[in-house]
Parts: sequence; structure tokens; C-alpha cells
Amino acid sequence: MRKNIAVIGLSSFGHYLCKYLSEKGIDIMAIDNDEDKIEKVKSFVKKAVVADAKEKETLKSLQINDFDAVVISVGDDIEQSVLITLYLRELGAKEIFAKATTVDQAKILTILGVSDIIFPERDIAQTYAHILLRSNLLDYFPMGNEYGMLELAPPREWLGKTLSEINIRVKYNVQIVMIKEIVPENTIMIPSGSHVLKDSDILVVLGKEEDIARIEKI
Repeated sequence: MRKNIAVIGLSSFGHYLCKYLSEKGIDIMAIDNDEDKIEKVKSFVKKAVVADAKEKETLKSLQINDFDAVVISVGDDIEQSVLITLYLRELGAKEIFAKATTVDQAKILTILGVSDIIFPERDIAQTYAHILLRSNLLDYFPMGNEYGMLELAPPREWLGKTLSEINIRVKYNVQIVMIKEIVPENTIMIPSGSHVLKDSDILVVLGKEEDIARIEKI
């Protein structure tokens, strides 16, 4: 597990990333050239630095290569993202994640060796597109590489049947990895085929996007 992460750029995404990671016990160093943005994260990050990340010597002085990962969240400025990425690579950053707003920006950052590209707006839009289309769909999580995970209420025709009877893995090529029981409150990881579905159950389903889409239409 990563223990310390540097976040460069305190856009809304960068700000909340610092907050949520800090709440999980990760040591965060936040970097931005805007003093007001730095002031807003000081109360929950381990270190907050007013600095220009486009300066290689600045990144070097912050010992950026000591961090388990670095996240670049500088917004639409592709030139800034590219320059910071190049410097991080030269300084030996272990893992680099970068926020992108366009496909071209993502392609360039991938070529430069970014470990993973983050598309916050696209991913949120994709999630809510799935949710808004289906009344029984509660949440959706795109996972990359053509896979996704969704939470849904069991379709009416599944109620009172066991998982073996429904045979979801064979019929739809997806896997129920967890069931959240609301009444009584309980969580079942990798449920057995003998579990009888109730209207108070929430199913967590994992599979390929194309197979997930078939489940959504039930």
C-alpha cells in the first residue's frame, strides 16, 4: 500500500483527492503556486507547499522521488502537464498519475510514461449515464480495460430464487462478487449459489462492459 503521495495542482479534483487520501491515513504533500489553495488544505495534509512545479529544481528540492506516487492535477494546461511529467521522470518519480481533460492530452502523457490517466469528468458522466438509464441501477464504477462494476437491486423476476437458479455467470458472463443485505444489515462476500434473493438485497456485479450492459437491460 502506498504510504505517501505528492499531489501537484489543487484543482477541485486535487483538493478533494488530498482530503480523502489524508482521511485514509496517507501522508500527503500538496503543491500549488496559489497560496489561497494551499491554505485550504493545510489543515488535513502532512505538508503543503507554495511552489511552481514547472521548475525542476523546485521538484528536486522537495525530494519528489521519495514519494510512492505523484499525482499531476493541473487542469487544462497541457504544456504544464508535459513539463512536470518530464521533470518527474528525470528525477526518478516511482509512479506518476495525471489528470487529463482531452484524449490528445492523455495520449501525450501516456507516451511520456504516466502510469495511469485520470478523466474525472468523463468517468463521472459515464457513471451517471448508466444510473439515469436504469431505475434499478444504484451505482456504477468504470474500471478500465473494458471492465466495470455496478450496484443494482435484483430484477423482480429474480426475487425468491437462488443464485444457482438464476445462473447469472453462465447466462450473462458476469460475477456477483458481493451482496449487501439491508434487512437485516449484512454484507456477503462471494455469495454461495444457495443464497435466495430478497427485494432488500443489493447486488454488486463485476464484468466486461458489454456484459454489464446486458444486465442493465433486465
